[in-house]
Amino acid sequence: MIVRTTAKITGTDRDVADPKGNWVSKRIVLGGDGVGFSFHETTIKAGSVNEFHYANHIEAVWLVEGEGTLTDRETGEEYPLAPGTMYLLNGHERHTVVATTQLRMLCVFNPPVVGTEVHDENGVYPLVAVPVPEAALGKHRAEAQS
Repeated sequence: MIVRTTAKITGTDRDVADPKGNWVSKRIVLGGDGVGFSFHETTIKAGSVNEFHYANHIEAVWLVEGEGTLTDRETGEEYPLAPGTMYLLNGHERHTVVATTQLRMLCVFNPPVVGTEVHDENGVYPLVAVPVPEAALGKHRAEAQS
């Protein structure tokens, strides 16, 4: 069982800020936790415009606070964002998030983010190999010996 709070993550290497100051991602579950996905709380600054493209990951987003607009840059289609909105980037869509007010989102990535990724100039996270957790290594060693 893993239990974490955002208060304990704040100020650690799991508390990642955009170099431009537009967003903060609290990475609650990472690839090294060995569960097959990562889970983040992301806060996006009011008034900011953010271009993303997860070419290597599927991302599901649940908006819990704030209002804004999501634009699919492939089609030009716009979607209003408000609490209770979910969007799934299951086609690796290039997208823009405009935050009218501060946005707070809960995000799931598959494959999991390991925590060292940074967005490149196109808003893409590189695909980084997920380290095998020590507990899993011990289990595999035990299975190999039996």
